[in-house]
Amino acid sequence: MKKVVLFITILAVFVQCNSVEKYNQHYDSKIPVNDLKSDIDFTYKKLKQLHPFLYGFISKEDLDHKFDSIKNSLKTPLKPLEFYKKISPIVAAVKQGHMIVFPPMKRLSTKESKALEEKGTGPFSQIELGFNDNKLYVLKNKSTDSTIYVGSQLISVDNIKVTDIIQEHNKYFTSDGFNTTFKPTYYNTRLANYFVVDHGIKDSLLYTFKYNDSIENHLIKRYKKEESKDDSTVVVKAPKIKVDREKTKALKRKNRIQGYDATAGNYTRNIEFRGQDSSTVIIKIRGFKNRAYKKFYKESFTKIKNYKTKNLILDLRDNGGGRLSEINYLYSFLADTSYVLLEKSKVVSRSSAAIGSYLSNAPLVVQVAKTILFPFTYTISLLTTKKDKDGSFYQKIYTKEQEVDELAFKGKVYVLINGGSFSASSILSATLKGTSRATFVGEETGGNFNGTVAGIIPIIKLPHSDLKIRMGLMHVIPHQQTTVEGHGIYPDKEIGVTMDDVINQRDPQLEWIFEDIKSNNE
Repeated sequence: MKKVVLFITILAVFVQCNSVEKYNQHYDSKIPVNDLKSDIDFTYKKLKQLHPFLYGFISKEDLDHKFDSIKNSLKTPLKPLEFYKKISPIVAAVKQGHMIVFPPMKRLSTKESKALEEKGTGPFSQIELGFNDNKLYVLKNKSTDSTIYVGSQLISVDNIKVTDIIQEHNKYFTSDGFNTTFKPTYYNTRLANYFVVDHGIKDSLLYTFKYNDSIENHLIKRYKKEESKDDSTVVVKAPKIKVDREKTKALKRKNRIQGYDATAGNYTRNIEFRGQDSSTVIIKIRGFKNRAYKKFYKESFTKIKNYKTKNLILDLRDNGGGRLSEINYLYSFLADTSYVLLEKSKVVSRSSAAIGSYLSNAPLVVQVAKTILFPFTYTISLLTTKKDKDGSFYQKIYTKEQEVDELAFKGKVYVLINGGSFSASSILSATLKGTSRATFVGEETGGNFNGTVAGIIPIIKLPHSDLKIRMGLMHVIPHQQTTVEGHGIYPDKEIGVTMDDVINQRDPQLEWIFEDIKSNNE
């Protein structure tokens, strides 16, 4: 048995190394012009076959022209990265935030990844950045160079201007519609990806910072904290600590209900009561994902009712969305009357959802399973998709009138939003805004008020370049609508956040709400 396991392990390593080598060889190879043009045709064909709101924010004539222009511009073979920089702006021109072309990057073998990890923390990971007023600032310095001050503006990386990096890669992804608040919420976290896409992984970077009126260069190298090598140290066995099973059980339950995110080191769902009489509660939702959610909301609103809480602050800032089932369940605790969450979700055809999912790029084992199950998923798609009077196709999800929960909150509701409030987060906000159920504070949401193309989101690989495109297959439309096309939910009280606020850990948006509560009480 051990020999079999060893054989499988060796085989897996061999296959992995072989696939990495093959991928990197393709990455460095130029693709013939005819194959590039074939990939462009393939892309537009799949968009027409699968995307249900393709011409929502761009006319067919304009999109046709863009695809024709890129084909006519191809005169010489291109490497995958070069081709990515040509085709991704065309896909982004559709202005659907869920749809993106993923940039190709060189892959590391298992051995190379392990060697890099052993070298320690990379230079990009040692500086935490924040984006504000079209500039990137240092929020936290985790490097060994103590002369890099919090609040310093990052001017360049390896003598490449940050503004140039952002300006170029800004063309390669989009928000929903004509929104301008969505993209800036990603610049601070994506700068490293942008740089690595163009220049690869580096063991050292030359940062140029501006602090007050002084401009300085700082070389930051990959760093590994050295372990103590003092042989004279006597190793003492740690005393056995008695495990408190009840506390361990309670912590596991909390992690499950609140959705602990080990990577970020925080909870997806938080609840905090303020005031001596718990008159105000803050519910922070970082995303509609991670573990069970029904128990969290049921227990939270039970507490809110028992405490006779008067004000509820729902913090949806930087909430990128997630499950429709969760926002529907949460809204049942916020609504003040029976409600309908969504209109019919539009799809291109009866079979587009099933075909799109089947085409999605996946590991071999998953692809085999999808092939086996395809007749069933295809049949379900045919049965659940209906044809409207105007000839369009749709699926019904949360289109029926629903009753509020018996624990539904009756007091004043505030909602905090910003450009990072996207997808399902915006659908919930649109429902609250459309029913005048809440006062909104902050900035315009990154997600569109009138819906988003998501639901089923496959990743489709282009046949020759091997580039991957992610696209939504369902136009999910909230029941509440606005006449303003291509924009998010606007706040009732618009308040921006400055870099000074972030550095000094001030929250002017939340502070305004507390002042408003205070003035209302007075």
